[in-house]
Amino acid sequence: MGDAMTVHGWKLSRRGLVAGLFAAAVALTGLAGTPAARAEEKLKVAAVFETPIEEPWVNQIHVALEKAKTEHGIEYVYSESVKSADFERVMREYAEGGYKLITGDAFGAERIARKVAKDYPDVAFVFGSGIGPAEPNFGVFDNWIHEPAYLSGLIAGKLTKTKVVGAVAAMPIPEVNRLVNAFCAGAKEANPEVKCKFSFIGSFFDPPKAKEAALAQIESGVDVIYAERFGVVEAAVEKKILAISNMSDQSSLGPDTVITGPVWDMSPTVNQMIKLVKAGVFTAQDFGGFSFMGKGGSYLAPYHKFDTVLPAEVKDLVAKKTAEILDGTYRVDVDESIPKSE
Repeated sequence: MGDAMTVHGWKLSRRGLVAGLFAAAVALTGLAGTPAARAEEKLKVAAVFETPIEEPWVNQIHVALEKAKTEHGIEYVYSESVKSADFERVMREYAEGGYKLITGDAFGAERIARKVAKDYPDVAFVFGSGIGPAEPNFGVFDNWIHEPAYLSGLIAGKLTKTKVVGAVAAMPIPEVNRLVNAFCAGAKEANPEVKCKFSFIGSFFDPPKAKEAALAQIESGVDVIYAERFGVVEAAVEKKILAISNMSDQSSLGPDTVITGPVWDMSPTVNQMIKLVKAGVFTAQDFGGFSFMGKGGSYLAPYHKFDTVLPAEVKDLVAKKTAEILDGTYRVDVDESIPKSE
């Protein structure tokens, strides 16, 4: 046999043909590493939560990630009720296991989460945090839902008969303070004679303690209460006063008690995180802006049974302020100072 062959009129040496085939194989192998090829693989996403999944704050993150399984085709797993002593181990296990996006709530394990992230520069970490992002791969987010908290305050101010409204919250930290302060500001705008009371339970999840604090406020004259934490609505139902829920639509906990409340929709934040990681362009950044009403990251829960109970003037006021917030003609103040009861 000769040392050359003819293919479609072209005369090729066997050595040249082998070289050409090898080059083609290398090119195809290279394509497997392109962004288009990587997009075909399922992105592995993990979440590490300090509190139980039922706690509204982490539940909203969890709900958005579950939704992303269908919308973005991700693989999603999570660990809940992770104590600070175990936080580092759990994070490292996910990073070592091929998870390219690790998220969760890091407030109580802030230093731990940032330390782990530094050891895995090729993994994107995005955690709930009150501190800014850290290069090259630690992004942050927070529940910037002060706008619907303010709208809820407008309603409370219009509906209170005792002219005393209250809020039972986790602890006096900036991300909590801005919510209860916005609520109080709305109530006072609707009725300048309103006084505000505040209680902090010193925990992100302690329903019995939150209920106890709420009962104490109700005894002191509060007749509309902001349930920043789980447990407060239960007290409001027992005492038959009005309540504003928080984080999620909690009307089902007290249909005759819960008027409405701020809802935190984490989908805009989660969608952005996933898109950046999939595109290979993730950078350390603050994703907090995706929680604002204008981005669809927060809104006021439906009125449900109260839709036919709320006076038209109250609904009109809320609708007007909502429109102004969305079109940028009204800005809800961000007041993160520690509130004091009046």
